[in-house]
Amino acid sequence: MDPDAVAKAFVEHYYSTFDANRAGLANLYQEGSMLTFEGQKIQGSQSIVAKLTSLPFQQCKHNITTVDCQPSGSGGMLVFVSGNLQLAGEQHALKFSQVFFLLAQPSTANLMCH
Repeated sequence: MDPDAVAKAFVEHYYSTFDANRAGLANLYQEGSMLTFEGQKIQGSQSIVAKLTSLPFQQCKHNITTVDCQPSGSGGMLVFVSGNLQLAGEQHALKFSQVFFLLAQPSTANLMCH
């Protein structure tokens, strides 16, 4: 399995889900997952989705510029994403970057954020 292809597919799925239905991201996180957002640490699938759905905008579109991936020694992968975030009604896009540490889940063979 090509790590770059897996990372690219994950990123496309994550951001298309984020843009269309943020609550749909819940199955990509587990209870041990952590999101750090502007210095705030949020742990657990439900808490992370609650944070993401409470952001002060309803519609957005992520335009991905780069997806860089490195396999980790623990069987996971580190994925760095950068791009532009266009909010509805805003003229200028915002720059963003995000890092994911993905781990394969043995029972489902799916990758999840950790």
